[in-house]
Amino acid sequence: MNLGKNHSATGKSLEDVHGTVDTTARGTGWRRFLAFIGPAYLVSVGYMDPGNWATDLAAGSGFGYTLIWVLLMSNLMAILLQSHSARLGIVRGQDLAQASRTSYPPIINIPLYIFAEIAIAACDLAEVLGLAIGLNLLFGMPLLWGVSIAVLDCILLLLILNFGIRKMEAFIISMVFIMGASFFVEVFMAKPDVGGIVNGFAPSIPSETALYIAIGIIGATVMPHNLYLHSALVQTRKFENTNEGKKRALKFNLIDSTLALNLAFFVNASILILGAAVFFSNGLTEVADIQDAHKLLEPLLGSSLAPILFAVALIASGQSSTITGTLAGQIIMEGYLNLRITPWLRRLITRLLAVVPAFLVIWLKGEEETGELLILSQVILSMQLGFAIIPLIHFVSDKKKMGSFAIGTITRIASWVTAIIIVSLNIKLVYATISDLLDKPNNWWVYAFVIPVALYGIVLLLYIAIKPFVSSKTYEPKLINTIEPNMEFAIKGAFKKIAVTLDFSSQDTPTIAQAIAAGGKEAEYILIHIVESAGAITFGKDTGDMESRKDFQQLKAYVDELMRLGYKAKAELGYGRPTRAIPEIVKQQEADMLVMGAHGHRGLKDLILGETINTVRHRISIPLLAVK
Repeated sequence: MNLGKNHSATGKSLEDVHGTVDTTARGTGWRRFLAFIGPAYLVSVGYMDPGNWATDLAAGSGFGYTLIWVLLMSNLMAILLQSHSARLGIVRGQDLAQASRTSYPPIINIPLYIFAEIAIAACDLAEVLGLAIGLNLLFGMPLLWGVSIAVLDCILLLLILNFGIRKMEAFIISMVFIMGASFFVEVFMAKPDVGGIVNGFAPSIPSETALYIAIGIIGATVMPHNLYLHSALVQTRKFENTNEGKKRALKFNLIDSTLALNLAFFVNASILILGAAVFFSNGLTEVADIQDAHKLLEPLLGSSLAPILFAVALIASGQSSTITGTLAGQIIMEGYLNLRITPWLRRLITRLLAVVPAFLVIWLKGEEETGELLILSQVILSMQLGFAIIPLIHFVSDKKKMGSFAIGTITRIASWVTAIIIVSLNIKLVYATISDLLDKPNNWWVYAFVIPVALYGIVLLLYIAIKPFVSSKTYEPKLINTIEPNMEFAIKGAFKKIAVTLDFSSQDTPTIAQAIAAGGKEAEYILIHIVESAGAITFGKDTGDMESRKDFQQLKAYVDELMRLGYKAKAELGYGRPTRAIPEIVKQQEADMLVMGAHGHRGLKDLILGETINTVRHRISIPLLAVK
């Protein structure tokens, strides 16, 4: 007997989280618009993280105002692509990772997942270094200490998540305000050349070094993990599930994205202008390190306030953007792999992937290498963009799944031009990097590893670009396998209300059989399934994503089958942590027995997957039967 999806399908991505903030009862005009504001600001902090600071400072100090146009172009690209991401979440009810999983075969999704994880690690690396550098600038704390402390900030993040989405958005907006206000004051002190700023909007790439920094700016501005994140966050808003409701949601989210990303552009442009006005104009053309910029601000601007504001803004940037990396990391793991682990462990893994390289570089090469490491992290981010952008454009162009909400011809052309520009710049950068490596002695490893990986990346890009044009095959799991009709259940018992937890795996069969053996046809069976996605953990019962709806369909199918066989049953879908949700449902339903499936894992697996049964049994006052 098989009661549902295979076990791998029990790990759900943070898909299209919505319903936390009700926009349908907010009246009209500004009140309704204010209800939509928020998701884009969570996304925008990723566009203002410490990695952006490094590339912006390198651009401003090295080339004056010349590369402002790259920031503007990147911002326009960001608005276009983030609007696509929001469109995907609102219309199709999927985040980018989930849509990829159902559109490409596993052999393609696994490398896409790996590349996405690399992007998350690169982003988190910038956040780790930003916090460490900020603490160093304000308090003189050694960078190694700051990097070590960065491991612990996952605790702060989890505490903020517990207060709900609106509180988190308020925290983020306050951090953005601190950054914006700090740089407004500093730019005012610097008195930049307005004519030079205007001329900087004329496109030009003066050198190979400028190209490298320009690609870094694109990677720092248009961040791949934000495309995954935005498609989930827009669903925190509950809107009418009609064409008119979706149109309204798209309109307000576009306004939200435009405002938030233009604010990010203002911050990034301020950093570049600061670098040009303070350093480039004084002949200091190699100030890429944040520490150097901090030290030089006071003597060059003649104010002790400037470096303090700089350091405070840096810490605010690192701490706010860490939320971006955390939620995006949860989304890609759940979306691509259908794998869920406890949030604190997911956060710790993400942070360690960033802390270890930062710690080793500082320890082995010294603190002066952090600037180059920050720029490298942004170049890595830029190189991952194609693997997120190309599928995204395909998804929002698909008229079968998007219907009348598929993007139009002009928008599609602009999107593909954006993708071609980004991919072309990255291929040029990879080619130049490999050529430099081949000129060095002992380059066997370039032929053995670097070139094969680069060629594989090109083949993968071609596949994900061409596949939707030649095949529309999807890879969605089969929905429901019902109870086998010839199943014989044993004997009646004295229990009248029996709660049964299910996870849509092969374990469900013996679990239901044992429950029926205890209750027979006289008892009522409450079939429980808990949605454990990061969205469900964060937003609780207000989560109303597509995965939840599918889960309820499966649970209802079980109920229908049991009722057809003559048993009384009903479905209860819970949200969040099973250790809390299961006892709550048991108490609400006044069950007098609980039956749970035990998968037999212990030790390390308990740490990773959670020790549900042992925790639940301490939170209920009725018998618990663990079925193995």
